[in-house]
Amino acid sequence: MNRTTVDAPSEKIADAAHNIDDLFRTRWSPRAFADRPVEPEKIQRMLEAARWTMSSYNEQPWRYVVATKDDDAAYEAVLNCLIEGNQEWARLAPVLMMSFVKTTFDRNDEDNRCAEHDVGAASAALTFQATSMGLYVHQMAGIRPEVACETFDVPDDVEPMAGLAIGYLGDPERLPEGRRAGERRPRSRAPLSDFVFGADGWGASADLVSS
Repeated sequence: MNRTTVDAPSEKIADAAHNIDDLFRTRWSPRAFADRPVEPEKIQRMLEAARWTMSSYNEQPWRYVVATKDDDAAYEAVLNCLIEGNQEWARLAPVLMMSFVKTTFDRNDEDNRCAEHDVGAASAALTFQATSMGLYVHQMAGIRPEVACETFDVPDDVEPMAGLAIGYLGDPERLPEGRRAGERRPRSRAPLSDFVFGADGWGASADLVSS
């Protein structure tokens, strides 16, 4: 397997309760990125991973706008689609993307109930491909949808979903002072028993994870 696992800071390596692949243990969402370009072939590989994600009826409802710092105008256009609080740190990333979702089926123009789920899966695949290559991805809900729609002339049946900042890990000291502590804070997650339920009813932990 052609994989280079991210060398994550020790405090960011997941303290997993069960044995999982290192891709999941080392993946996290930094805000500090290094001043180093991302190789075009690595960007292509991330997007290829998204391309091969499963989707309802194979509709592939994901769309991405991609910009690097090699193109100032394109980069600023994507950056401007983020809310101000995200712009202040995302501008450190050498690659910015916006994900979009096509909300209707090509096959019949009916609403695609699973479209957002499928775009999330595609962006997860993109993220783990990035992790395997020594890169980091920070996905952002804090975007300006109206600006994105106007900037990129988005069709009526397509909606902006998220921003993605991508690059190599950088020094937290590059961040505004108020962001540095969070960059060093250990990761945490709710236990399986909080969200894995059995047949006894909603909220009742499955025996498999409660023992």
